[in-house]
Amino acid sequence: MTTPVVSIKNLSKVIKGKKIIDNLSFEIYPGEVFGFLGPNGAGKTTTIRMIVGLISMTEGEVIIKGKDVAKNFEEAISEVGAIVENPEMYKFLTGYQNLIHYARMVHGVSEERINQVVKLVGLTERIHEKVKTYSLGMRQRLGLAQALLHSPSVLILDEPTNGLDPAGIREIRDYLRRLAREEGLAVIVSSHLLSEMELMCDRIGIIQKGKLIGVQAVNEFINGQKELMIRFLVDHVVLASDLLKEQFSELSFQINADFIEINLEKDQIPLVNKALVMNGVNVFGISQTAKSLEDKFLEVTGGEQIV
Repeated sequence: MTTPVVSIKNLSKVIKGKKIIDNLSFEIYPGEVFGFLGPNGAGKTTTIRMIVGLISMTEGEVIIKGKDVAKNFEEAISEVGAIVENPEMYKFLTGYQNLIHYARMVHGVSEERINQVVKLVGLTERIHEKVKTYSLGMRQRLGLAQALLHSPSVLILDEPTNGLDPAGIREIRDYLRRLAREEGLAVIVSSHLLSEMELMCDRIGIIQKGKLIGVQAVNEFINGQKELMIRFLVDHVVLASDLLKEQFSELSFQINADFIEINLEKDQIPLVNKALVMNGVNVFGISQTAKSLEDKFLEVTGGEQIV
């Protein structure tokens, strides 16, 4: 079994007598992109700050590549690369000069490694131009290169696509997935863009009011429910609605101009279809409506917004 890069064990944080983080435990593995989600005030930022040692833990432990953050801070944090929102660079220097400057702060970063990360993030053609000429997406990529210079085992990103246009968002998403795959990195992403998290992440962990609701693969989280959302394309939605209320009163459904969406178990689909047809409702199509990560997130958190 693969050894986790990050192990969070019974992590808690109490501030002014209030338990902000309540007994979190989960693991993150090499080569995966892990999404950390939660409504505003759920405790995402507090958890990330404890992971990187910016604030102390009240209880529990954070182990990074076998090293305890509380007991061996420097060794543990040497395994971490991080970007919080937009990376700040010296705009009057070139991208390469910025990387040289940051490399001097870390032991053992060679010129070969600098060139390697430049190629990895796709900046080879522009790395010797001044940062003030870079687009926001290019600055994000330069920030990724900086965070990767010392060959970390885990990359922590807070809102990595903040302020980017759709093309830039897709670009960063593709690079993060490639970094996880090619570098074997464990990537932790905190973001409010749920549609992007759905496309980017392998697994997600949802935190609410300081407690972990659960950790699941994205596909399992979205599609693992017993009931399916089934759309019936019909000619008489009012007649179909009256029929459902009469014969299937236990079902929840919603009507539209020319279709009805019903939460059904798989073996109920032919029964509902038969009842509609036998009672004069023409059914022109039956399809499953896939739930999005946003739908499921709002479902499990009771509709609380994510920030």
